[in-house]
Amino acid sequence: MSKKVRCLIIGSGPAGYTAAIYASRANLEPVLYEGMQPGGQLTTTTEVENFPGYPEGITGPEMMEDFKKQAQRYGADIRMGRATAVDFSVSPKKVTIDNEFEIEADTVIISTGATAKYLGIPDETKYAGQGVSACATCDGFFYRNKSVAVVGGGDTACEEATYLSGLASKVYMIVRKDHLRASQIMQERVMNNPKIEILFEHNTLGLFGENGVEGVHLVKRLGEPDEEKVDIAVDGFFLAIGHHPNTDIFKGQLELDSVGYIETKHPSTHTSVEGVYASGDVADSLYRQAVTAAGTGCRAAMDAERYLSEKGL
Repeated sequence: MSKKVRCLIIGSGPAGYTAAIYASRANLEPVLYEGMQPGGQLTTTTEVENFPGYPEGITGPEMMEDFKKQAQRYGADIRMGRATAVDFSVSPKKVTIDNEFEIEADTVIISTGATAKYLGIPDETKYAGQGVSACATCDGFFYRNKSVAVVGGGDTACEEATYLSGLASKVYMIVRKDHLRASQIMQERVMNNPKIEILFEHNTLGLFGENGVEGVHLVKRLGEPDEEKVDIAVDGFFLAIGHHPNTDIFKGQLELDSVGYIETKHPSTHTSVEGVYASGDVADSLYRQAVTAAGTGCRAAMDAERYLSEKGL
């Protein structure tokens, strides 16, 4: 089975749905495949209070449903399914869906996002949305004047800890090693911050709490003769050990950076292949916010429309 479309959007979330809104209004008749997690990472977020236009806040799933309905209102064809293979060496581009059938597209907008890395302990799932977060900027507001823990020892962890220190009363940094991997300037910031306490050589065993996170079970100097189990009381547990961009199927097809994020030709959303555009977290290792993702979705659709117009497609 093969079908030809003018604009194919791979992935949903703020970037994909916004691209669909703009592409539909430009009469590109976009087809969007939502991927394994329709709505993207925001569907795992309970409250979103920093997106313009929602003064009372809104849940992540509700907001993504609003985005989806708006795209459908203008004619976007939104379907279940995920891209499992691509061939960008030909025109039109070829994209395989669910290992079953192929779609040909004059333009492709990639909005497959990035996945936060977790420790892999069961309690991260148990307390999802109840104290466990992978985004301090998104959820830090809920922990004003409370105690929180940040896991990680790199620049991201230091940035998250510093940000949270402006809101929380106490910030613990849980670091596996006996040193920080962060740049010198970031190390100095956290070490000189009176609200931040760094727990070196600590590993997380689990979380505890009745109706949400109330604390963390830790082990100090794991495997050493003086190994010691420690509990700390916190209201929030933030993961800051990195993200994995969802770009595996694009390896060898597009230029990726050393981590795997899609390289774009700033300030556009153009990738290394003509007619292929990237929007949202899949091409953003820095901001990773719903509002910035939506903005790049808009830009990707506009880039695609201009390309199709220039090519007479």
